[in-house]
Amino acid sequence: MSHAPLTLMDFVKAAKAQIDEVTPEELEAMIENTENLLILDVRESSEHEQGHIRNAMLVPRGILEAAADKDYPKHQPTLVAARKRPVAVYCATGGRSAMAAATLKQMGFENVVSLAGGITRWQQEDRPLVREARYV
Repeated sequence: MSHAPLTLMDFVKAAKAQIDEVTPEELEAMIENTENLLILDVRESSEHEQGHIRNAMLVPRGILEAAADKDYPKHQPTLVAARKRPVAVYCATGGRSAMAAATLKQMGFENVVSLAGGITRWQQEDRPLVREARYV
């Protein structure tokens, strides 16, 4: 018996079943009230530069597992050390962040949430963004 190939939405749906999502309002409250919160932007750097949540650390989804693995030579020390910190992950619309949050949970991160609707919903609700011009 063959099954239809899985789609992106199948992966997102499976991830969302394993994680907790927060609304932009809830994330803003976390930013104000949660000590040691790590905000993780899993979009690409070009997206991050166009606007991101203040103090968000950029770790694109494509390198997440490497960045979070202490045994990988090019890991991200701040992320590796955040297994016991509260972590809020976001992307453009909530799909990549849901998959990223599920992956981080599987890697031993204890307190991870994903921003429902992503930065798109965050912006629709007129919440603050940081835009930084970068000249390389």
